[in-house]
Amino acid sequence: MSSDNNNIIITPRDADASSNTTTPAATYTDDPSPSPAAPVAVSWTPDGTLSLDWVQHIMSAFDWSSRNLPPSAFPSVFPVPVFDALVLTASKILHKEPNCLQIETLDSNSTVVVVGDIHGQLHDLLFLLKDAGFPAQNRVFVFNGDYVDRGAWGLETFLILLAWKVFMPHRVYLLRGNHESKYCTSVYGFEKEVLTKYGDKGKHVYRKCLGCFEGLPLASIIAGRVYTAHGGLFRSIAVTPSKRSKGKKNRRITLNPEHNSLHLGSLEELSKARRSVLDPPWEGLNLIPGDVLWSDPSMSPGLSPNKERGIGLLWGPDCTEEFLKKFELKLIIRSHEGPDAREKRPGLAGMNEGYTIDHDAESGKLITLFSAPDYPQFQ
Repeated sequence: MSSDNNNIIITPRDADASSNTTTPAATYTDDPSPSPAAPVAVSWTPDGTLSLDWVQHIMSAFDWSSRNLPPSAFPSVFPVPVFDALVLTASKILHKEPNCLQIETLDSNSTVVVVGDIHGQLHDLLFLLKDAGFPAQNRVFVFNGDYVDRGAWGLETFLILLAWKVFMPHRVYLLRGNHESKYCTSVYGFEKEVLTKYGDKGKHVYRKCLGCFEGLPLASIIAGRVYTAHGGLFRSIAVTPSKRSKGKKNRRITLNPEHNSLHLGSLEELSKARRSVLDPPWEGLNLIPGDVLWSDPSMSPGLSPNKERGIGLLWGPDCTEEFLKKFELKLIIRSHEGPDAREKRPGLAGMNEGYTIDHDAESGKLITLFSAPDYPQFQ
C-alpha cells in the first residue's frame, strides 16, 4: 500500500497484499537448497566502519547457519566479540536519538518503507529486504518494533537490523516494540533462544540485548505527515502539585497524576518521556512509553484503560481524528496485532492481508501493519 503524497510504502505480512498466499520463507535465495559450503565466520572490521559487503555477509551467514547448523553452533558464525562490538556501536547511535524521530524525505524520488512486526522470522526479513530493495540514499526504512520472540531467529533478525542501522544510521530507523522488554523476552522465547545459542555466554549476550532495547526510540513522524509507533497513541500525564504542610519550609513538592480522566498526550510530552526502562511501567508518572508500545485501537469512542492487556489504552475513531488534526497528520501506522490477536477483537478487520485500515477519519487514516507471515511460529 502506498501514499501518493509522501511515497510511503507499508510492507504487509504477505509479499502480495492482494493475494491470500503467504511468502515462502526460502525465497530469499535463488536456490533454496542448503549450501554445501559454510561461509567464513564474521569478524569485526579493523576501524569499526561497516560496509554493504559486511552487512550482506552476515545476512548470508545467518541464512546459511539457520539451515545447516544447530543453534548451539551460532557462535562459530558470529563470535561473542563481534556481537559485543556491533551491539555497542549500535547502542551508542540509538541512545542518542530522540523519543520521536523526525524523518524527512530527501525529494520526490525518495521512498520510505515501513515494516511491521517481524518476530524472529529471519527468512521473511531477508525476503522483504530483497523484495523492497536494500536501504539506500533514496530509500529509507522504518521498522515498527517486535523483532524478537515467537520465532526461532529473533537474535539473527535483531543483529541484521542493528548492522543496517550502523551502516546507514540516517536511512534505517528501528523503533521499539512491546516485545523489546525483559518481561516479554523472558516469557515468549527470546531469552531462551539466546541462552541456547550462546551457552555459558548467553546471559551476557541477553543483558547486552536488553540494554540495546532500552535505547530504541518510541515513535517517528515521516515527512511531517505520518506518525508511526508500535502500539499507537498515548495519554497526557496531567499532574498537580501536592499541598505543602504548614510550618514545613523547604519541603519538596511532589507531583501527583490525575487519574479521573484520560486525554490524548502531546508530541512534547512524548519527547520528554523516559524510555530507558527494561519494562515500561503500567502505573506511576512514566506511563507514556507503555501506552506507545501496548495500546490498541477500538471502534468505541474515547480513551479507556486497556484491560485486556493490563497496560496501555484503547482509543476510538474520535481520538484518531483528534490526533491527526491537532498535529496536522494524514496517517497513523501502528503494528502490535497479528492475526491471532485480531481473532479476539470483534468489530475490527482481520489480518489476512498483513494490514488493515482501522479508522477512516476526516483528517486521515489509521492503519495496523503486520509483517510476519504464518505468525506465530511459536506460542
